[in-house]
Amino acid sequence: MRIGVSRHVVALVTANRFGKARAQVVAELALGQGGVDAIGAALRQLLADAGCAKWSATVVLADELARIWQVAPPVGAARLADLEGAAALRFQSLYGESAAGWKLAGGWDTEKPFIACALPRQLLAMLGAAAGEQHVTLVEIVPQFVAGWNQYRRALLPGAWYGLVQENVLTLGAIDAGQVRAVRATALPEGAGIEWLGQHVAREALRLNLPVPQRLQLSGQAPAIWNNSSGAFACSLLAPQSNPSLSHAARLAATGICS
Repeated sequence: MRIGVSRHVVALVTANRFGKARAQVVAELALGQGGVDAIGAALRQLLADAGCAKWSATVVLADELARIWQVAPPVGAARLADLEGAAALRFQSLYGESAAGWKLAGGWDTEKPFIACALPRQLLAMLGAAAGEQHVTLVEIVPQFVAGWNQYRRALLPGAWYGLVQENVLTLGAIDAGQVRAVRATALPEGAGIEWLGQHVAREALRLNLPVPQRLQLSGQAPAIWNNSSGAFACSLLAPQSNPSLSHAARLAATGICS
């Protein structure tokens, strides 16, 4: 089972492990005002109504609920604690608050910059409690961008950047030497075409002091007109678009298992 969670809706989908994974929507519930308590109440109701006791589940969180940033390891770093401390300091510098209320994870590396991710501890505790009450085992809780990256990273061509489109937001993974160096999210302007996309990617590369990628490879709900590998800016879709009948919440939950 996959559980998609955003500020506004919770969705349950299932997928068979065998053969071609296809998402089957079980249920979804809008949250109204949102917030952690509303997410917890909705998840409890959906799991109880669906009769999911003793199932295992992965939770895919909308990227708006997570924070993803780059960390430079401190000089002389030799222990995990050194890297975690550097990540926490960078978090505080970027977001203006302590990392104490967030659970940190990262691609810890003592020699080169790495990507770190933070999820709210209050949200994680609520998800665990709601699942535990229904005897559902949570095997993974992951931001949507990370779920997409984990699915497609081995499919990327040399010199490519990765992007994910969900609800008219483009999240770019700027890649250098095979590693994600930064993650940037941008709302898509009305009628954004391939020319806009090429200019946007070039600007992001300049800001990050990275070479402009040879191509962009996308998953999620990317505009079909972006699928152009022969133009001035090469862009291709990693998989066909999702079933158009799926809601945004169901597509969120299904990230990482199907296209």
